[in-house]
Amino acid sequence: SSGINESTGSFQTFQHYFKQINLSSEMECLIGIKGKDFVLVASDNMAAHSIIAIKHDAQKQFELSDKMVMAVSGDAGDMTNYAEYIQKNLKLYEMVQGYKLSPNAAANFSRKVLAKALRSNPYMVNLLLAGVDENGEPSLYFMDYLASMAKENYAAHGYGSFFILSTMDRYYKENMTKEEALELLQKCIKEVQSRFIVNLNAFSVKIIDANGITQHPEIPGRGTVHKDVPVEAIHPLVARA
Repeated sequence: SSGINESTGSFQTFQHYFKQINLSSEMECLIGIKGKDFVLVASDNMAAHSIIAIKHDAQKQFELSDKMVMAVSGDAGDMTNYAEYIQKNLKLYEMVQGYKLSPNAAANFSRKVLAKALRSNPYMVNLLLAGVDENGEPSLYFMDYLASMAKENYAAHGYGSFFILSTMDRYYKENMTKEEALELLQKCIKEVQSRFIVNLNAFSVKIIDANGITQHPEIPGRGTVHKDVPVEAIHPLVARA
């Protein structure tokens, strides 16, 4: 019976850890929108642990190739470990085989890595994989920590998705232009900042098309610290000291 108690205790410990990690990752926000010949990906810049915001300039987007981006949320260690593992293996494949994997192949490989680790040492990450293939066809893939995957026209991760997906359902249309997609993104972020109890910081935005990856200017959060705002305007007493 001692063995059963020990295993039960280990399982309960894992459950507690899992809930803590899952809660933190759900406070983050990832957004993806597929347009006519491009894909737009956005992620908040806040790194948090439990109820504490650790930093406001966290980068959650990883470039897998010159036309492919992975946006990841979840446990900080797993995010970096998983994303860099995928990134380096795709590069290795390109060096060995002499050509790059398509977004579809890269998405299936990423899902396989999540599924393989699920029953041993799971990655506590949720992600969006966006890219454009050799024919200029854009694609967006939604994946979660349980290794489920779906190809979507738009997607979101985190509690903010409750507000984002309803906005997307109403305003999204196929073959959107970049201007229309950015306008829709602004509506989604405004909805999250207005209604979500967690005050997320600025959002990083990247646009992937046939010409490569373009970094769009950050969309600052409402009432949050932004890198372009002088510190004395936010914390006058600290700046004075």
